[in-house]
Amino acid sequence: MLEAISKNKVIIAIGIVWLFHISALIGIASGALEWFIQKTPLNLMVSLLLFLFIYPINNISKILAFALFFFGGMFAEWLGVHYGILFGDYVYGNNLGPKLDGVPYLIGIYWALLTFITASILDYTQLKAIPKIIMAAALMVLLDYFMEHNAPVFDFWRFEGGTAPLENYTTWFTLALVFQAVVRVLKIKGNKPFSTHLYLAQLVFFAFFLYS
Repeated sequence: MLEAISKNKVIIAIGIVWLFHISALIGIASGALEWFIQKTPLNLMVSLLLFLFIYPINNISKILAFALFFFGGMFAEWLGVHYGILFGDYVYGNNLGPKLDGVPYLIGIYWALLTFITASILDYTQLKAIPKIIMAAALMVLLDYFMEHNAPVFDFWRFEGGTAPLENYTTWFTLALVFQAVVRVLKIKGNKPFSTHLYLAQLVFFAFFLYS
């Protein structure tokens, strides 16, 4: 019975994730860009709440790892925004919600969330720890690639010159490797179906606008 209830909750959570992303995709494609983009913080917060509940973040190792990824991501982005190092010269727009000294809180949350779900996706494989770390980091960079090409239009962030430099992706990959290594060292496990669907929903969303 407990397993059945758990599966039902996962199915409902996955349905909500796709509902929010597909609704936003259709709405933006239909011309309501501004209205839906302004709801980006709400979309990400819903995804976060579902993630915290379904993944779940329910022990000290996961809590500490989430905090590390959040603050580590925020600090790296702060260095990028204020000193133009690590990622290149860029500034954040207004559609990612409240900021801490120029860096949206949602960015730190996103670093943590993305690290956890990509690690879970690789748990479908029988690979050793190091290949899992590398491939999960690559999945993080892949999603970032699609996001970078939509970010200026959505007023998420904007790079000087209009295009993210190579160093943005190399830094993303390097930092992602470190975070993924932490996941493996702490032997953190999460809900694989939910993680996979959350990642795919975001990938489909940003890929659609890149090629549309």
